Amino acid sequence: MVQVWFMDSDESDQRLQHKRQPAEYLDMQALYKRTGVEYFKINADDYVNDKQLIELRSKRGYSYEDEITCSEQCLPDYLNKLKSFYTEHLHTDEEIRLVLDGSGYFDVRDGEENWLRIEVIKGDLIIIPAGIYHRFTLDSNNYIKARRYFIGEPVWMPHNRPADKMDCRKAYLQDLAQLSKA
Repeated sequence: MVQVWFMDSDESDQRLQHKRQPAEYLDMQALYKRTGVEYFKINADDYVNDKQLIELRSKRGYSYEDEITCSEQCLPDYLNKLKSFYTEHLHTDEEIRLVLDGSGYFDVRDGEENWLRIEVIKGDLIIIPAGIYHRFTLDSNNYIKARRYFIGEPVWMPHNRPADKMDCRKAYLQDLAQLSKA
């Protein structure tokens, strides 16, 4: 099951945040209300036939998918890729990830600029909204295999912070304000 917590301010090693005991864990409803990030548990061993994933894909219009494996053996230019994944950025489209194997961390900013760390493992599917500042890193296992879903052909362009004037960022902040009122 996915775990979420506030990160401390120690930036010395991006992968070691899990080794320190978090002061507080958040549940999925709190994560959604603070960030708009959605979570679903999917049968990773039979994701093609998973009813919830089929429904999500249909309802949200995910028409393109691919698979990525992040490990030192599988990812060309591994160290530089990890650095780029961990640079704070946003996208103009949702980021949808289903973990098929391995584990890692998605860090997202809440409306008060706090970092929340989302630990994902096999079977976790998260949807990171367009316009939210976020980053990704592997954990100390150095391995994750994930399905990526897109509406139409993917346009994989990260926009590093600051990108506050982008329309997707403005729309995200408006949506977040509505979530926090609900």
